[in-house]
Order: sequence, then structure tokens, then C-alpha cells
Amino acid sequence: MLSRLSVRDVVLIEKLDLDFEDGLCVFTGETGAGKSILLDSVALATGARSDASLVRRGCKQLSVTAEFSLPEGHEALALLDEQEIEREKGEPLILRRIVTSDGKSKAFVNDRSVSAGLLRQIGGLLIEIHGQFATHGLLNPATHKSVLDAYGNLGPRLEACRKAYKDWRAKEEERRAAEERLQKAKADEDFLRHAVEELTLFAPQPGEDEELSQRRSLMMNSEKLIEGLNAARDALFDRAVDKSLRQAGRALENLSRLIEGRFEPIAEALDRAMNELNEAGNMLEEECRKVDLDPREQEQVEERLFALRALARKHQTTPDELPALLEEFRKQLASLDKGTEDLVRLAKEEENCRTAYADAAKRLSAARKDAAKKLDAAVMRELPPLKLGKASFLTLTEELPETEWNADGTDKVQFTATTNPGQPAGAINKIASGGELARFMLALKVNLAQAEGIPTLIFDEVDTGIGGATATAVGERLERLAGENCQVLAITHSPQVASFGAHHFKVSKAEDETGRTLTAVKELEGADRREEIARMLAGASVTDASRAAADELLKGRKV
Repeated sequence: MLSRLSVRDVVLIEKLDLDFEDGLCVFTGETGAGKSILLDSVALATGARSDASLVRRGCKQLSVTAEFSLPEGHEALALLDEQEIEREKGEPLILRRIVTSDGKSKAFVNDRSVSAGLLRQIGGLLIEIHGQFATHGLLNPATHKSVLDAYGNLGPRLEACRKAYKDWRAKEEERRAAEERLQKAKADEDFLRHAVEELTLFAPQPGEDEELSQRRSLMMNSEKLIEGLNAARDALFDRAVDKSLRQAGRALENLSRLIEGRFEPIAEALDRAMNELNEAGNMLEEECRKVDLDPREQEQVEERLFALRALARKHQTTPDELPALLEEFRKQLASLDKGTEDLVRLAKEEENCRTAYADAAKRLSAARKDAAKKLDAAVMRELPPLKLGKASFLTLTEELPETEWNADGTDKVQFTATTNPGQPAGAINKIASGGELARFMLALKVNLAQAEGIPTLIFDEVDTGIGGATATAVGERLERLAGENCQVLAITHSPQVASFGAHHFKVSKAEDETGRTLTAVKELEGADRREEIARMLAGASVTDASRAAADELLKGRKV
């Protein structure tokens, strides 16, 4: 609730500090005393458009500070957390607005500078002002659907609808992405098929590039290689070498008879030399056989090597990566058939999700219509006592075209009314004016206060054009509204309405010692309150009869 309002240099107000409590707070005073200035001040503090004409004459700037006490978990506090505005738990929320005489404006929340837009957003969660020129709150059709849902306790159905909508749109996006991938793959299908056919026919092998390079190098130097290999082979198989080794072996055998075992290591070394000599000879023979002077084979090796490298350049890869590329192309071709199957599956899943959303939205829509009937009946019961007996209230729920379906369902919700029988229903602010509009809002608010969750409501001259029993009915409803965990501030000219206030403030203006006209506000109690009610009843001259009537109105109430 609004717990404190501090006003500095606003029109006729020089300095004003008001403390508020919960319940119904009424403001009374002569016409022109400055009650509207209080409304302008509250509106400024909660984000209304700044107006330099509100700065008191001769001053450089005005300042308005509104302090709110809110329960933890209130939507406005959650918004502060979202905006990373620091606040100690249990501390009040303080909105402040400064407007200079040249029209510049500054906004603050808990002493942190914020935009006017954010101040307005936070203020809209804290206060709602109902008067002849109000254009927000329930007069804004954009709020009607959420208000109806809150009134009907449709939170679980709404959440189910939102989840179904989210699932539907997610599946739709998945299907579209798969469709795009498939279309791209189909656009490349001819290329893929040609590439697979070409690579399959060529059949590149891992390591083939290096093997062919070595083979080509070998064949290009084959003549020199053969000449050198033959020379090595001839030298290796020279009979003299073999003969010498054998002679040395026989000589050592003869010596071994004289000294047994002494020369065995040397004999074994000679045996190893003979074996190594034979092995080297065999390897030379093998290398000689490998070297082929056939020019046709060399040409074939070169053609294969050049074709392999050209194919790699064509696909912007390396020769060794061509086999893996072939497998990738084969997989992409295979995925075309699977992609079509997946697309069919996703389309079916999407349709199932759409059906689930449509069913959830249908259940929500039916619940909204039931809630609308209850709300219409409840508001209609309030209208006759408020001197709106010929008026009617109707909550319209219309189905939106599918292109406008959203997470909150398929409905368009609008509160409509008519003040004269036989006239078509229309937006409340279009068919009602002045006091009628305020009383319509009162009838709605009595039923919707808890659903909306706005802690402070302000009614500006809700009693315009009424009196007697109707004024009493207005006062009763304001009192009842203030008992619904809601603080109500009412500016009134009706003594009947004023008598219902739990707190009574009188707005007056007077000249100070310098001759300036200033507005002041004083909370009334006891005899002072009785005297103000009597003044409102009697007019210019307060009489004993008006005081007695005031006593009658205040009987049983807080004085």
C-alpha cells in the first residue's frame, strides 16, 4: 500500500508530507482547494507524463516521493530484482520524480536513476487511478484477458495452454529446420550422385598418394637403379669373396683340432658373414626384379597419381581424405530418403502438438466463458444500487483467427457496457462518462480487486451527480473494496461517502503571511471530522441540524 506521500513545490503545495494506513482514506474539501493537485502528484510519482506547469511559481523544480509497503513476492518487487535494483528485505519501495521548470524530468526508484518508462511500469503495479480521464487499467482492453483469468482462478489451465503452445511452436521450428536441411540436400542431390559415382569408380585408397609418388620416383630413375644394383650384385657374388671366406673357415677348423674351442667365436663370425652375404644377395635380386623399365607402366602410374591429386583439388581436400569424403557423400545421399521419412514424422508430431494446444485452448476458452458469466452477473448486481440500473455489463469472448493464436489461448476478451437499453454494447470509456464511468469501475473493482492484485486504488469523485441512497451505496462498496486486502483513496464531495472512511483528510487552501495562496492537507479526527461532514451536508453555514445529521452518518464509525 501507499504508506507515505511527500510533495514539494507542486502548484499550490509548498511542502506536504502525508502518512497513510490501509483501509478507505477519504479526501474532502471545497472545490478548487487542491484535491486534483494530490492526484497529479501521485500520478507523477508513479510515472505519468511530466508537466512543467505543475512546478510552483517561482521555483526551479518540483519533487514528489511516494513510499510503498509491499509484501514479499509482490510483482513490483520481482520487477526490481529483474532490473537489478537493490533493496533490503522488508524495506519500503520508494518512487521519486523531479520535474524542473524547463520541463526536464528525472525518475528514481530506491534512489537509483531509472527511465520514466520503467517508473511507469512499476507504478502501474502499485496504483490505479480512476477518474474522468483515466485511460489505463480496466479501460485498456489489453488487460481484460489476464484480469478475467485471475478472477476465474484459471492459472493452471492458462499454464497448461502456454506449455502446449510452447511445445507446438518448438515442434514447428524443428520441422521447419528439417525441411530446410532436406531442401538443401535435394538441391545438392545431382552433385552428390555424380561425386559418389566418380569417386566409387576411381576407388581412392588411403596412403595411395605416397605409394604412387614413390613408385613414380623409382620408375623415373630405373636405368640408374638397375645399373647400380647389378654392379652391387656382381661385386657381392664375386667368387673370390666366397672363396676367401671358405678358406679362412677351413684354416680355423684345422687350428681347432690343436686347441679345442679357442677359435670357435671367429668361426661363428665367419658363418654369420656368409649368411649375411647370402641374405644381401637375395635382397639385391628382389630389388632388381622390382625395377621395371616398362614405359607403359610408368605412364599408368603417373596418370593415376595426377588423376588422384586432381580429384582431391576438385573436392578441396587431400588425396588421403578422399575415401572418407566418399563415405560422407554416401551418407548424405542415404539421409535424403531418411530425411523424407523424418519430415513426415515431424509433420505428424507437429500436428499432434497443435491438436494438444487447440484442446488446451478450448478448455481454457470454456472456463473463460464460465468465468465471464459469473463476472457479468456479479457486476450487474452492483449496478442498480449505484444508480446504473438501466446499464448492463457484458464480457465478450471471441475466437481469434489461427494466425493470431498465442500462448494465452485463442480468445479475445473485452469488457463492454451500455448505459441505455437498446443501445449496442461498447468499450466502457466510450459509452460512459464522468461519474458513470467511475461507478462502473467501482462495480468492477469490487469484484476484481483480489484478481488484479494492485494494492492501492484511487477514485476521483466517484460520487459525481449522485446523492442519498446511491451515495451510501458507493460508500459501502468503497469500504468493502478497502477490506479486500486493498487500500482505497477516494476524493469525494459526498458526506455519505466520506462517512465510510477509516481515515479522513481535509484539503484546504489559505494565504500565508506573505499573501501567497497555499494548499494544505490535514487528517481529521473526532470533532473536526464531525464538523467537516456537517459542512458537506449544510453547505456554507453549519447548523446544529447538520451536525446532528453528521452524527447520524458517523454513528458506529471511526471518528
